Amino acid sequence: MNIKHGDMLYLSYKTYDEQGVDAPGGTKDSNVSSVSAPVGDNAETKRAWEAVKEDPVDVFWRSKDGKISRQRDTKFCKHGDKGMCDYCMPLEPYDAGYHKEHAIKHLSFHAHLRKLQPSQGSTVGASSSTANLPPLQPESYQVKVPCPTASHPPFPKGICTSCQPAAITLQPQPFRMVDHVEFASKQVVDRFIDGWRKAGVQRYGFLIGRYEPYTEVPMGIKAVVEAIHEPMQQGEVDGLTVALPWEDEKRISELGSWCYHDTDMQKAGRGNVQVIGQIFTDLTPRPDDRSKLVYKRHAQSFFMSGLEATFAAKMQAEHPTSTKSSRTGEYGSRFVTVIVTGTEEGSIDMQSFQVSEQAVAMVQADMVVPSREPQTVIVRKETEGRYIPEVFYRSKNQYGIEVKESAKPTFPVDFLLVNITHGFPLRPSPLFRSSDPFPIENRLGIENQSSEVLISRLSQLGASSVAPSPLDNSFSSRQAREKLARWFSDWHLLAYWSQVGFLGPEDIKQIARIATSPNLEEPSILDPLLEREGWQTLMAIVSESGPSKPSGPGPARPIDNDGFEEIPPELLDEMGMDVDQTSGGGSRPRSRLDTSAGGPPGGSATKICPHCTFENSASAVDCDVCGLPLV
Repeated sequence: MNIKHGDMLYLSYKTYDEQGVDAPGGTKDSNVSSVSAPVGDNAETKRAWEAVKEDPVDVFWRSKDGKISRQRDTKFCKHGDKGMCDYCMPLEPYDAGYHKEHAIKHLSFHAHLRKLQPSQGSTVGASSSTANLPPLQPESYQVKVPCPTASHPPFPKGICTSCQPAAITLQPQPFRMVDHVEFASKQVVDRFIDGWRKAGVQRYGFLIGRYEPYTEVPMGIKAVVEAIHEPMQQGEVDGLTVALPWEDEKRISELGSWCYHDTDMQKAGRGNVQVIGQIFTDLTPRPDDRSKLVYKRHAQSFFMSGLEATFAAKMQAEHPTSTKSSRTGEYGSRFVTVIVTGTEEGSIDMQSFQVSEQAVAMVQADMVVPSREPQTVIVRKETEGRYIPEVFYRSKNQYGIEVKESAKPTFPVDFLLVNITHGFPLRPSPLFRSSDPFPIENRLGIENQSSEVLISRLSQLGASSVAPSPLDNSFSSRQAREKLARWFSDWHLLAYWSQVGFLGPEDIKQIARIATSPNLEEPSILDPLLEREGWQTLMAIVSESGPSKPSGPGPARPIDNDGFEEIPPELLDEMGMDVDQTSGGGSRPRSRLDTSAGGPPGGSATKICPHCTFENSASAVDCDVCGLPLV
C-alpha cells in the first residue's frame, strides 16, 4: 500500500441503507429500517439544528459579513483611495482593540459565533471535519442518566467520571445574547411606574416587544419594548408576589403574532411582537424626604440580589433562544430583566441585566439557592440524590494577586450577571400610538378594565356611525376612521379584546393589524373590520347601550315678569348675582349694588356702601369697612 510513517489516512463509511445491500446475515436490520428517512424524492433526515426556525434578527446577521469598516488613515496609509492596508482594512466583529477603544464590555452573540467558527470558504474551514457542526453546546451540570458507558447502574446507585459533571470555575461571560434594551417611548415606563405612585406598592410586568439589529455594537441585537403587560400580582411595600407560571402567556404570544409584520420588516431583521423580558420596581422613599428615593443598588452593596438572579435564571430557562449554532437547536436566552430603582440623587432610573449561561445551568441542576445577604448565593450541600461538583471562582486577595477560591458555601452573585445597556430612541416611533390610553390590566383599585368602559369609549368615539371608505369618503368620515384606528393602537386594549368575548379570533386579528399598522391615516384601514359580522353586532350593542338623546324639546323654563325665560338660581349664584323674588313669581337677577330692592316689604333693612359694596345696618351713617359716607 506504500504507506510510511507520518502519512495521514482519511476514512469514511456508508450505512447499509446507503449502499442498498442487506445487513450481515442476509436480512436488513429492523431497527435501522424503522428510523430511516421518510420515503420520497430527495427525502433526508434533518438534524436538530437544521430544522430550527430562527428569529429574523439572526437571519439578518447571518447574511452579513459583520466586518467593521474603517476610513483611510491619512497618517499611516501610503496607498491610493482604492487601496487597502493594515491600518484601514476592515476589522473582525470580535476585534478586542475595537471593543476596548469603544468601551464595549461584551461581545455580541453573533460576533461570538464568528470568533468560534472559521470563515466560510477559508482553508481552515474547508479542511476541518467539524466546520459544518454547530459550535455551541448548552451548559449542563447535571449527572448524565443513563451513563454513556453503561458500565454501572444509573445515578444515584452509581456514578463515574463519564457521567458526573466536571468541576466548575465561575468566570465572567465574554458575550451577551442582548446588547441593548430600548423603550419605544417614555410613556411606556411612566404608565408602569404610575402603579407604584398611586398604590405605594411594588409592581411587576412582562416586556412586550421585538428584537432588532443594534448597529452601535458589531453585529449587536437590541430588545425594543413596546408595552408592559402586568399579570396577576400582590404588591407589597418591600416586595411582591406574582402568580407563576403565567397562564396568559400563550394568549399574549398569540396576540403578538397577529400584529403587523411584513416582508420588509423581516428583511430588516425586525421580528414579531413577543414576550422579551420582565420588569419590576424596587422603590423606597427616603424617611427624611418622601419626594426622593433610597439609593440601594450600587457597587458597595449589590446590583441584583441572589433571589432576583435565581428567578431571572428560571425565567431565561423557560424562554430559550432557537439557533442553528447549537447542536440541540437551542442555546441561551434573550429574556432580559429590568429593575426600576432609585439613583444617588434620589430620582428614578433603570438597570438592565441577564444572568450567564453558567447561572442558568446551576439553577437547572438545583445547585444554588438565594442567601439572606442579597450580594451572595449559597451552594447547596450534596445529598444522596443530588450531586454537587466542585465550584471555584477567581478573585484578588489582600495582596492584589489573583487566586482561585472555593465557592462553597457562598460566592458573590456578581459572577452570574451580564449587564446590558438601556435607553430611549432619539426619534421615538412607538408601535402603539393611542393618545387616549385604555386602563391597564390587573390593577384592581387603581385602574379597572370593564365592558362598560369599553362600550362607553366606543360610544364617545361614535364608532357605530363610522362607515367604510367606499360608502363615505368625506373629510369628516376620514377623520372619524383615523380617530378610531388611533384609539385601537393600544396594547392594553388589544389584550382586553380577547378577554371580553364580544369579538371572535378573526375580528381580533384585524384589530391587531390595524393597531400596529405603520399608516393609521390610510382611509381604507378600517374597511376589513367594519364589514365583519362580529363588529357590526358589537356596534348594535354600542348603539343600544349608549346615552339616550331626548326625542323632542325639553320642558319650557318659567317666564319672569319681563317676559323672558327665568335664569336658573344656581347659574345666577355662579355669576355673583342675587336673586330677586317678586310677587309675580320667577327669579330675576339683581345687582348687589342695587339698594332699592331686595329688602323687606316695610323698607330697606341694610345700606349698601357705594364705594366698597359692604352691607351696613339701616341706621349707619358711615361704612363700617371703608369709613366713607353712605350718602
